[in-house]
Amino acid sequence: MEGFVYGFQRVPEHCHRWRFFGKNLFRSVMDEISNLPLPEAFLNFLEENGIDPSIYTASDSTPRYVRLKPGCEAELEEIEAEMKCKLRKVDWLPGFYSLPPDIQIANSKAYQDGKIYGIDAASGAAVSALKISPGDHVLDLCAAPGAKICMMLDLLGDSGSVTGVDVARHRLAACRTILQKYSLGDRCRLFVADGTTFSLAPVRVDSVSRSCESAFEDKDDKFREWTSRRPWKERKRAAKAREAKSSQLVAVSENPELIFYGQHSGVVGLSKNELSKTMSDLEVSSCGYDKVLVDAECTHDGSVRHIQKFEHWGWRTLQRRVLDAERTDSLTVLQQLKLLRNGFRLLKVGGLLVYSTCSLTVAQNEDIVERFLKENASAELQEIDEAEGWPCKCGRIPKTLRFDPLTSQTSGLFVAKVTKLAT
Repeated sequence: MEGFVYGFQRVPEHCHRWRFFGKNLFRSVMDEISNLPLPEAFLNFLEENGIDPSIYTASDSTPRYVRLKPGCEAELEEIEAEMKCKLRKVDWLPGFYSLPPDIQIANSKAYQDGKIYGIDAASGAAVSALKISPGDHVLDLCAAPGAKICMMLDLLGDSGSVTGVDVARHRLAACRTILQKYSLGDRCRLFVADGTTFSLAPVRVDSVSRSCESAFEDKDDKFREWTSRRPWKERKRAAKAREAKSSQLVAVSENPELIFYGQHSGVVGLSKNELSKTMSDLEVSSCGYDKVLVDAECTHDGSVRHIQKFEHWGWRTLQRRVLDAERTDSLTVLQQLKLLRNGFRLLKVGGLLVYSTCSLTVAQNEDIVERFLKENASAELQEIDEAEGWPCKCGRIPKTLRFDPLTSQTSGLFVAKVTKLAT
């Protein structure tokens, strides 16, 4: 359908009343758009949080983004010919390309062969802000579904490790599938665990104690090279353990479930006791993680495509997942602030942590960061130097950033970066 240009976006013709949207006209605009498939409760939610409802008309013009696997640059023309579209280089984010929003990449040969993977440019910016270098030990406390962890491993190179943690086993299993598909899991390990209490140390091969090795050691207790075809007895034990749980959420951090590890992730050759070693606060300062990403679970109101899915899922589902006050409180207090606290606790002195959400609400972003900074004297907010040239704006706290779907042509995203100071 033909439309007119709204800012940097092309808006469908049926939304032409939104042309004159202004900060002081919020309620009158919402009255004008009553014919749009956004329920009144959600419009009220947007008004209460100062979010421009016109972002949800931008999906027809917001590009789809992919990251090209390093080493495949010479095949770009071949990929474009096979997909029958131009991959436009994202000048402000290395390795990223934009495609028309209607292009489906899942059926393309390039996707099936592991040469490209889908990841929103704003999410890529959050990973880029970590400044991952070869040799870093990186922790992703909300790793599923896996695109960001793929990018981390791309940046990591041939040394260091990435530890991915997620509370949902089925989502982390999808992450495992992606790593194996793209042959990126060599330096990665994945744990099903509660990220708010996860406490395992990064595996540093050069410093792992081998004091347990002796003639009396049980060699069967050692981790061997990863295989998806585990012994029948082990599969049976795992199946029974899953049946005993009432859901796929794991609340016991003392026993994280290792569901994948690469040959050079530092796991092969360890005993289960060595792997399960937790860190004391004293050990964390020097032996913690170099980089931590907390891309926290949120109401996803900044993701245009996510919100528009509720038109098919049903708006009652939106009410339950996004608008329910009790759920929102749980997200902000438990799944966000506690994740941020724990991620920072596991960060070594001098390390970098990035906190991000795809929500545009202040409660899930600036309010969380302000409260966290007040609690942690050793936390210092950092400028995101990489952001020069990014299509984003400053958040309500200096040094924080916001991607606005209307102007950035990405999903909405909030990003803050902190470092840990010596105390």
